[in-house]
Amino acid sequence: MSTQTSIEWTQLTWNPTTGCSKVSPGCANCYAEAMCRRLSAMGMKGYENGFKVTLHPDRLGDPLARRKPSIYFVNSMSDLFHEDIPDSFIKAILGVMWQTPWHTFQVLTKRSERMASFFTDQSVPPNAWLGVTVEDRLHGAPRIQHLRNVPCSVRFVSMEPLLEDVGDVDLSGISWVIVGGESGPRARQMKPDWALNVRRQCEEWQVPFFFKQWGQWGADGKKRHKRDNGRQLLGQTWDEFPHPAGSLVPV
Repeated sequence: MSTQTSIEWTQLTWNPTTGCSKVSPGCANCYAEAMCRRLSAMGMKGYENGFKVTLHPDRLGDPLARRKPSIYFVNSMSDLFHEDIPDSFIKAILGVMWQTPWHTFQVLTKRSERMASFFTDQSVPPNAWLGVTVEDRLHGAPRIQHLRNVPCSVRFVSMEPLLEDVGDVDLSGISWVIVGGESGPRARQMKPDWALNVRRQCEEWQVPFFFKQWGQWGADGKKRHKRDNGRQLLGQTWDEFPHPAGSLVPV
């Protein structure tokens, strides 16, 4: 199932798998879990299992049916490298990417170790952008290093929800950084200095920077609906995108 999305850095979502499980602090208030359970309660087809990892072979052909070049966020409701998704199904998803060179596919994972291991004997489609989530210092360096080990055209880092100051980050070989605060009633606050630290380092490393949102907590430290907090940082929006000519070799 491919659907339009309000996620600012993509155009469509494609979910050939749904469901996941928590692996780190960024998962605590998972929007995908809440959405899956809501859709399951509504009786929506494909969400009968709630947030249990579920494969959807019937959705594999969705990008093939769309001729208009589009940017797809793959598995917005899951994690492509979850341990319960077999290698054979991941290969089937990659096969669709190879067959649709007119599309761009963005893959974001917290399971960077499996991703790096998977691609030791598999080629990454040139139209696939691979990314890792970094919410804190503990998980930042290892996930980014795993990502660097994968030969692909674009490597990106999503720091959302940004839960602390991540300090100095090695952005060598990284093509793009996204930063965002957390949404929802239990959202944890992102401090402005944390986001500004990342933006400064992106400038130093000459890495495109995308500021997605403040989330539930505004720059002024007040909690309100995320739409009222907006997307401005330092009085402007930051909607920089990568140039898909990144490293095709490990860094």
